[in-house]
Amino acid sequence: MCGILAVLGCSDDSQAKRVRVLELSRRLKHRGPDWSGLYQCGDFYLSHQRLAIIDPASGDQPLFNEDQAIVVTVNGEIYNHEELRKRLPNHKFRTGSDCDVIAHLYEEYGENFVDMLDGMFSFVLLDTRDNSFIVARDAIGITPLYIGWGLDGSVWISSELKGLNDDCEHFECFPPGHLYSSKSGGLRRWYNPPWFCEAIPSTPYDPLVLRRAFEKAVIKRLMTDVPFGVLLSGGLDSSLVAAVTARHLAGTKAARQWGTQLHSFCVGLENSPDLKAAREVADYLGTVHHEFYFTVQDGIDAIEDVIYHIETYDVTTIRASTPMFLMARKIKALGVKMVISGEGSDEIFGGYLYFHKAPNKEELHRETCRKIKALHQYDCLRANKATSAWGLEARVPFLDKDFINVAMAIDPEWKMIKPGQGHIEKWVLRKAFDDEEHPYLPKHILYRQKEQFSDGVGYSWIDGLKAHAAQHVTDKMMQNAEHIFPHNTPTTKEAYYYRMIFERFFPQNSARLSVPGGASVACSTAKAVEWDAAWSNNLDPSGRAALGVHLSDYDQQAALANAGVVPPKIIDTLPRMLEVSASGVAIHR
Repeated sequence: MCGILAVLGCSDDSQAKRVRVLELSRRLKHRGPDWSGLYQCGDFYLSHQRLAIIDPASGDQPLFNEDQAIVVTVNGEIYNHEELRKRLPNHKFRTGSDCDVIAHLYEEYGENFVDMLDGMFSFVLLDTRDNSFIVARDAIGITPLYIGWGLDGSVWISSELKGLNDDCEHFECFPPGHLYSSKSGGLRRWYNPPWFCEAIPSTPYDPLVLRRAFEKAVIKRLMTDVPFGVLLSGGLDSSLVAAVTARHLAGTKAARQWGTQLHSFCVGLENSPDLKAAREVADYLGTVHHEFYFTVQDGIDAIEDVIYHIETYDVTTIRASTPMFLMARKIKALGVKMVISGEGSDEIFGGYLYFHKAPNKEELHRETCRKIKALHQYDCLRANKATSAWGLEARVPFLDKDFINVAMAIDPEWKMIKPGQGHIEKWVLRKAFDDEEHPYLPKHILYRQKEQFSDGVGYSWIDGLKAHAAQHVTDKMMQNAEHIFPHNTPTTKEAYYYRMIFERFFPQNSARLSVPGGASVACSTAKAVEWDAAWSNNLDPSGRAALGVHLSDYDQQAALANAGVVPPKIIDTLPRMLEVSASGVAIHR
């Protein structure tokens, strides 16, 4: 991932303004530590912090067309750039960067080319011939992007809040799948897939069609000129990503450059569910596996850094971001710059445990649509910013546009959870990869119950966070919460604790409005809370809040306590952030 910052039409072309733009751009340097670039045309500034993944030698930005009249600063990856180059035979490309096609596509097609891009991206394009500009963000919002407005009439664009929050009068999240045009002065949605209107689809389930669509999504993400690996929690989604990658890596350009031995990475508290399952999957697939242990105290010590980088006070996002943040630092230290991850599957297939209570296929489908549309505020934000904090790029094949179209066209009756028929959550995905002759995964992994990442790294992680927050937030503070934080008022001490930290870093009203709120149980939307009356008294984003569904839910823990079974102590004494990996094995270079 890279970091982009643009200041457009600020009525100030002074050296002091240029220095200020450079200063703000440096706040994004963690996203792109490999090179920095700034282009100025009068009072228009386009800056870039580069993480070099494709064509590291010559792909520095901003990028230009042949006569340098069109200037682009981009964060992302365009997986079909070679195909697009073939459609532009009369154009001369200056670099081998995948993003080099954007300026040339604009020359050929004007503002209507964005849907031709297959990838994850955020970009600002300036046409210096008339000083018009466009801004666009990828379909789902895998890459983060914010837009702001200055009192001087300027428009600001930044990959992260910290690039513009101090200099804009108002700012907000740039919506996924949208384009901003200075000519029209407004936003319009360029991404209009069939599922977006939430009409109920009726395509029969075909497991082979679904399998092939996902394999294509993974294969196209093997485009890299740097060392890479896979994040492997041992759950269904990351295990399938690893299995497909391992199966198709041989013969790719990446394999010729870096070898056919796939590296996998996992993080957790010692003896956590994820570590055990991931180790088994890694052994089965033959990956070079790296385990990173952290303690509850390690995580607590990192919370302030996490909130600064993730830029949210959402409880479930912070819980899950912290282990990922710690792991990303270790991965980058090994020389790896890109990882493939499993985000998005639960939203598409109804994989969260609360989907057990979906009353019918219509409600299930509408909830999956709502979840996908909100991904940019939750899992996409976490996966991108937790890794980009250390200059590591995360790619997410489940959020491939073509794959989403295939998966969301399936009659949602097939996605309904029916224990009596053996249909657990995400059954359609599991069945698609249940190959008896050439198995992708061991059966018990393929049919392992869903664990949210913040639970799977070790149940005492969440319990430890709650205990820590309780030591720093008093009952009296909670009584005044609605007056101190009238917007998205925190209802738990943990939420209050995160909110205090967030407001210290980002005190502007626009910042607090950029974070979503509302009731949730086990990561549900507020609408889905209505599915079960008991949930309204148990609002917690942990999967264990899905009472009667999760094998270690809170009710079962309470029953153990009532029976005199003493839970383990929260604060452990493990050595801090240990790494365990295959001895003597290095990343291929």
